Amino acid sequence: MTSSKLLIALRIPELGPSLGMLVVGTDRDPGGLSLAAIRYQLITKIIEHAGEARRLASNEERAAAIAKLSRAVWLSAWDETVGAVAGLVLERFAGEILAEADRIAMPRQLREQVVPGAAERRALTARLGSAGAGLVPVLDELERRGAAALAATALERPALEAWHDALRLAARRLEAAWIALEDGVEAELLQWGPLVQRVARWRKPLWPVWVVSAVALAIAAGVGLMLGGFLPAPAALGPVFAR
Repeated sequence: MTSSKLLIALRIPELGPSLGMLVVGTDRDPGGLSLAAIRYQLITKIIEHAGEARRLASNEERAAAIAKLSRAVWLSAWDETVGAVAGLVLERFAGEILAEADRIAMPRQLREQVVPGAAERRALTARLGSAGAGLVPVLDELERRGAAALAATALERPALEAWHDALRLAARRLEAAWIALEDGVEAELLQWGPLVQRVARWRKPLWPVWVVSAVALAIAAGVGLMLGGFLPAPAALGPVFAR
């Protein structure tokens, strides 16, 4: 086992510059939907973990420091972000549908069929989550380089620098994943817009009214003909027409 005295001092690089537009914002509200609060939660989690990793590294808690920026941490932050964005998209979509359904007095059973449920949420989350596909292989490499940095001695500085490079690359890929996520939100809102319009154009079917009206008219005509003597009255109604 390598002596702790021979291990190179663990340093945590600044990740803010590599996070790029995740920090400064993209000036976009895809489909008119503001994602700023969710973006802020994402970068806050990454930066807080980096700060905690520095504290642990200063106490020579190397394994704990590296774990604070491990593959699992980045993926957890991304999954939480995608889930929050999917929830916001569905909230917007369901709100528009319900508003139109209320306006046209759509029956409850029918509106339950068009308002997105748990299955639609899972499908939407999967589609939006695919924006982070390029993040996964980078995080796999980060995990491997983190293990090498953990045991790097003063003579193995390149192992530590490789881990630093992997962290910066993970931050840049997270930025790219966020931009792709914004594109995905815009595409989803455009795709679901026509469904809201179809709900808005829905009208109660008129055939039941026509059937009832036709039956009522036929009955009224028959009664009129029987009263006028043009048709024989049924035996059961004979006393009524005889009056």
